[in-house]
Amino acid sequence: MKNIADKFADRRSTSADAKAAALRAYLAAKEAAEPTLLARQAERKAVAEARDARRLERERVKAEENERLRAEAAEREAAIEAAARAESDEREAAQKNRVSRVIEDEAARKAERDRRYANRKARQA
Repeated sequence: MKNIADKFADRRSTSADAKAAALRAYLAAKEAAEPTLLARQAERKAVAEARDARRLERERVKAEENERLRAEAAEREAAIEAAARAESDEREAAQKNRVSRVIEDEAARKAERDRRYANRKARQA
């Protein structure tokens, strides 16, 4: 029985030694890779910062373009409103002109009628 127990103890110690060796190898590899890891992290950070800067620039350009388009639309709207006001004022002035001409024509007709009436009365008298 002793032989089986010794074999089991040997396997356990070999397994523990292998695990310890794997851990030491992992820690050594991690320590060796530390400078390259830091360099990769710095590179990733620089790339991310550059990406953010480009994104901010795109957003700024887009905001400026949107503002320019809004200003142009406002100018067009103001021009349309001014043209509509001018057309409305022109129509109103034309209507007032027509009304004044109608009133003048009516006054002229009345004056002509009164003149004829006065002439007829003058002839009768």
